[in-house]
Amino acid sequence: MENPEVLGKEGKRVVLLGNEAIARGAMESGVGVVACYPGTPSSEVPMTLSDVAQETKSLYFEWSTNEKVAYEVCAGAAWSGVRALTAMKHFGLNVAADSFFPVIFTGVKGGFVVVVADDPLGHSSAQSEQDTRFYYRMGKVPCLEPSDTQESKDLTKLAFEISERYEIPVVLRITTMVSHSAGTVKLGKIRKPKTTGKFVKDLKRYYNIRPNLQVLHAKLIEKLDKIEKEYGMRLNRIEGRGSLGIITSGVSYQYVKELGRLSNVKIAKLNLTHPISKAFVSKFLKGLKTVIVVEELEPVVENFVREVAKDVNSGLKIHGKDIMSRVGEYTPDSVLQAVAPILKLRKPDFRRHDQDLKKIKIPVRKPVFCPGCPHRSTFYAVRKVMGDNVVWAGDVGCYVLGIFEPFEMQDFMISMGASLGLTHGIKKVSKQKAVVFIGDSTFFHNGMPGLVNMARHGTKPLVMIMDNGITAMTGHQPHPGTEIDGMGIRRKPILIEDVARSFGIKNVRVVNAFDQKSLQSAIRELSKKDELCVIVSRGLCRLVMKRNVRAQGGTLTKFKVVNNQSINCKELVKKFACPAMVMKGGKVFIREDVCLGCGVCMQLAGKGDISPIVKGKKEKE
Repeated sequence: MENPEVLGKEGKRVVLLGNEAIARGAMESGVGVVACYPGTPSSEVPMTLSDVAQETKSLYFEWSTNEKVAYEVCAGAAWSGVRALTAMKHFGLNVAADSFFPVIFTGVKGGFVVVVADDPLGHSSAQSEQDTRFYYRMGKVPCLEPSDTQESKDLTKLAFEISERYEIPVVLRITTMVSHSAGTVKLGKIRKPKTTGKFVKDLKRYYNIRPNLQVLHAKLIEKLDKIEKEYGMRLNRIEGRGSLGIITSGVSYQYVKELGRLSNVKIAKLNLTHPISKAFVSKFLKGLKTVIVVEELEPVVENFVREVAKDVNSGLKIHGKDIMSRVGEYTPDSVLQAVAPILKLRKPDFRRHDQDLKKIKIPVRKPVFCPGCPHRSTFYAVRKVMGDNVVWAGDVGCYVLGIFEPFEMQDFMISMGASLGLTHGIKKVSKQKAVVFIGDSTFFHNGMPGLVNMARHGTKPLVMIMDNGITAMTGHQPHPGTEIDGMGIRRKPILIEDVARSFGIKNVRVVNAFDQKSLQSAIRELSKKDELCVIVSRGLCRLVMKRNVRAQGGTLTKFKVVNNQSINCKELVKKFACPAMVMKGGKVFIREDVCLGCGVCMQLAGKGDISPIVKGKKEKE
């Protein structure tokens, strides 16, 4: 277990991450089935429950192929009367959306909780600052939002209760700051999960096409109205009193509390953010002269407040996005700076502090591949063979770091698997050379349809599938190509090359990512062919390799620079950019404490310039 405290006894107070608290809440709710695809900032929820499943054998857990499949697995279990949970990042909900909406209409039998983690500022999500709250209004699905770790656990339990009582999926929406903040949690009793059930045929429930579709829709609206009436006043709360008001939810509530004790200000905290209770908001707005809505990203709550205010307090001054940004995440300081003039608070003078900070020159460092990363070797080989005049199609994974110097080999990166479809479109209207970079887990997630489409329609790029044997970027979770599943059970891996060949692609080559000679040779040969070609550049993530070798009592082979003045070695520092290779005083050195022994530098340097210094236990690539 990453954090054994998750399995602590009832009544104990422990420190947990928000995500770990959600996992504990699921355990206290008797969750029987958990299916997820990893996606930061939500990953610790399933990672924790995977550990629990392996250690206790009390529930079923799986790392599904993608979020849509995970959602469907959980829906099937919930249809059969077993409590289920799936967790995903905000983009994952896009993937699951095709099934997300219909299951809300059909409803469920067992409790079904969908944890969705939004990522304002894009800490771990480069593509957009998507606000998923619009999904919940459109889908007519209840949504709870915790503000801290204790609420993360408690609202997870409540979400299961609401879901089972009203036979409807319930969303638990979190953001990065709630997911990855640690706090004290009082543990409750772990409930023994029910892991077996039975699907009962019911055409009136599952026959979701017209004319029954409209019947289901009407029932859904009725459910939502009942939830609003029962929980709208109970779950949300009002603190303080005065003619000035602040209405907020999620982590933004914590920033409001950081303002300190506010006289003549009352605060409304929303825990149920869909449906927002009109009765609760009306009660809060009456008697106010001014209200400030503090919420990150889009003005979802603000728009609702404006609608309600027309009926109950038409002269009310409403502030929201006129004083606070729709971009990025908030901080206690940004909230203070925005509300201080209205609440007549004294703004701290940070000018001297800012001047002191400017005197400190902090080195700027862009993200880099880990030492020994197989992707660095692949990018280097492709660039060496194909030069610069190529369209580099990027995808989502560790290899997104190829966008930075010295490689600069990701011209775009949109969503998981999109590299293939986008390249197909470019190739259909252009004669430009194109290379697709996509990872193993991403290929299984959503890359296969794009490759099928290319094979079907005769598109002819070079597709580099970078197989590092794990879903590395989100914390080393297994995928269909690995031997061990989420329950710790050994499975037969599904080989990427077999999948590609089954699509009718003739030229599929598997190459050791750490063997530069073979890798460059394969790229040189297949890039010249006038047909769709696939190279599976296979090399285990070096961090996994390090862990495996240590577990066997061995050590990784390290390397040293023999000729510190070598021109080749100096070029490698610039063009290969391994963090273990450094230049000091015009000489090149390899830091033994950083080197993970991939050996690619020795292959690329001049003869005798680099050599091994420690022979460890034989490594299995």
